[in-house]
Amino acid sequence: MENIKVLLWGFGAMGSGMAEMLLKKKGVDITGVCDKHPQRVGKSMYELLGTPRGNRAEVIISDDIKSLVREGCVDIALLATDSFTAKAFDKIQFLLENKLNVISTAEEMAYPKASEPELTKQLNTIAKDNGVTVLGTGINPGLIMDLLVVALTGACIDVDEIEAERVNSLSPFGPAVMEEQGVGITQEEFAEGVKNNTLAGHVGFNESVGMIADAIGWKLSGPVKQSMEPIVSNVFRKTKYVEVQPGNVAGCSMKGFGYVGGEEKIRMIHPQQVEPQLEGTDTGDYIRIKGTPDIHMAIKPEIPGGIGTIAMCVNMIPHVINARAGLKTMIDLPVPRAILGDMRDLVVRD
Repeated sequence: MENIKVLLWGFGAMGSGMAEMLLKKKGVDITGVCDKHPQRVGKSMYELLGTPRGNRAEVIISDDIKSLVREGCVDIALLATDSFTAKAFDKIQFLLENKLNVISTAEEMAYPKASEPELTKQLNTIAKDNGVTVLGTGINPGLIMDLLVVALTGACIDVDEIEAERVNSLSPFGPAVMEEQGVGITQEEFAEGVKNNTLAGHVGFNESVGMIADAIGWKLSGPVKQSMEPIVSNVFRKTKYVEVQPGNVAGCSMKGFGYVGGEEKIRMIHPQQVEPQLEGTDTGDYIRIKGTPDIHMAIKPEIPGGIGTIAMCVNMIPHVINARAGLKTMIDLPVPRAILGDMRDLVVRD
């Protein structure tokens, strides 16, 4: 039986992390990597990862995706380049039209109809026409503040209100996330970014609220409302991708609210920052469901965002390959689980 063949598009913090994880798995090969960063192009994937190649075929990073892709060249492509469906659309379309299954880390792709209903329809049609599947996933959205919430409601006779809170560290993430959150900028620049709508903050409240509501049968009575405030650092903070001077922004505290029949039914609380421990902030994930029965879940510390996103994407590979053609979300597919055996054993071949 041939190994599952994987293409990586994007080799930053998430893409390179997926590569490291895949190289430790049985029954899977990375056959191509695309990335445009000049310090990566033309380099060996193994050299950049600091991992011995052994008897595996060499993989040289290319900046030309068209040189790596032909119809059916791999079983699945992992796309780790964007946060928004609109920005990822052309890339996903290209992969789907070459009959490749796709998993995207774009936050909006976790439940794309919440923000981009027309593009969602187009992607679903393109995927079906080419007999392949596309999924957006990650740690959040994708698991913590949506799929896990939905799973816990399975133990409820009825549900009155839902609150999901994630206090997490942004330190593992790359430049794109830092820019979206405003990490490292001044308070004045943050205020201007909020005013001009150039700061995204957390991307995913629309998707998480939409997924929960649809899954349990609530009809949202209006758009998801959001608020955004800066988390200002009193100390110097530094990660691999950013430095924060005292008095500047270390992260973003966001809240989101979903309404059913005009009543607030879903509440999202999500403060996230780099190196939170430097000022005594403990991370954690919390779900509170008011219903019959009430449910209170706490995970301390948080499930790490970087590791969690990498694992979610890799662990969903067999389920996406097995799925019927079309655009899928995490509530459409089998529950994620760690893959400790041969990945090929989980794939249904014709």
